[in-house]
Amino acid sequence: MRPPQQGGRPPVARPPHRPGQGRPPGFRPIQRPGWNYPRGWNYRRWRAGLILPTLFWSSRYFFSDYGLLGLGAPPRGYMWIRYGPDLLLVRRSDRRIVDVIYGAFF
Repeated sequence: MRPPQQGGRPPVARPPHRPGQGRPPGFRPIQRPGWNYPRGWNYRRWRAGLILPTLFWSSRYFFSDYGLLGLGAPPRGYMWIRYGPDLLLVRRSDRRIVDVIYGAFF
């Protein structure tokens, strides 16, 4: 999925995000509406290597506007997931978190 165009300019083509890269040089946090945690959940600081619970594997949490953050597309077989103020790069095959960008949203 392609990120939406901003200000009438075409998005800058960036290479796919490499797992473990963290914030790339052109990264910029963006403002987004508040985020409601599911019932029984509150903020957790995820890290690479953990398995994302199935609850968060739905379109409600998928994040496809990565271009607005200055990020490249997720590599094939991976998905960006929003979790509160953070952005997680998750491998589709086993839901393992391979990268976290803390403070991506404010």
